[in-house]
Amino acid sequence: MSNNFYIERNNKNLQKIEKLLTDFLPDFCYDYFMAIDSRTSTLTRLNYAHDLKIFFYYLQERKYRGKKIIKDFSLNDLENVTSTDIEFFLGYLSRYYYDGKEHFCNERAKARKLSSVRAMFKFFFNKGMLSADNSVKVTTPKLHEKPIIRLDSGEVFNILDTAESGVGLSAHQKLYHEKTKIRDTAILMLFLGTGIRISELVGLNNEDLNFKDNSFIVTRKGGSKAILYFDEDVSSALQRYLDYKENSYEDLIDPTALFISNNRRRITVRAVENLVKKYAKIVSPLKKITPHKLRSTYGTQLYKATGDIYIVADVLGHKDVNTTRKHYAAISEDTRRSVVGKVKLKRDDD
Repeated sequence: MSNNFYIERNNKNLQKIEKLLTDFLPDFCYDYFMAIDSRTSTLTRLNYAHDLKIFFYYLQERKYRGKKIIKDFSLNDLENVTSTDIEFFLGYLSRYYYDGKEHFCNERAKARKLSSVRAMFKFFFNKGMLSADNSVKVTTPKLHEKPIIRLDSGEVFNILDTAESGVGLSAHQKLYHEKTKIRDTAILMLFLGTGIRISELVGLNNEDLNFKDNSFIVTRKGGSKAILYFDEDVSSALQRYLDYKENSYEDLIDPTALFISNNRRRITVRAVENLVKKYAKIVSPLKKITPHKLRSTYGTQLYKATGDIYIVADVLGHKDVNTTRKHYAAISEDTRRSVVGKVKLKRDDD
């Protein structure tokens, strides 16, 4: 992996998109992906490509059974796709077989795939290459609110203690714990102390840290840069990890990467997900804690401390404050208790 995590990630995404366009998707899709190149991220386009591959696979299986391969589809075939076909596609997604595996889509996954299909139809309709956009007639699946899962204050202390001590780990896990505990503690502290995304954490380089004012630079979604700050506890954990890394590893394959794995490379997203799951399962077995849930934990605590939804949105890198409000400003049980007695029903002298 190159020293620049984000360049390498984008290059890999571009290679995957090119393969999907060349080997699987109809030729007319190439024009669509070229048109959206400048206003979408590589990850967004890759997700679109995967979603459209499944859509055309469905059409091949259910509507155009004479098509031997998806590449054979033409814009004329797309012209004849009705809103009913797309509605049946959403139903098909509840349980389907694809690439030799059984898949299930919940309401949110269906909504995302519908969005991908709509974007393609809209493009060709606006270009005058389709006489109608039948995708707009399809209702988006109703999305039910999911409970916001996060760690409470006691669980935050416990997960950090567990990462440090290793108490509760299996015998096999303890074999590696002595070598990884300082790194793992620093990772958990950074998540819980700044609320950064997992991709932002994995992409950090040594040079991004500035201990003079306890700040660091993150690359946000879309490639923009932001300076965030951390407290002394996080600073101590990071400096301890950097000292350990310098004294314990030689000939690093990715020498500029902040967090590295035991094979001396930049740590991967999957590895970070696994280490969070490992410690969280011990301290909170009934909650499915992920790095994103640690981000939610920080966002919730920051909102409780400041009461300012705009500060929370800025620190978390949300472009739309409504996204922040939805996740962190919901009325909690504590809030409900706090309003008891605020509304007077009798005069004080009664």
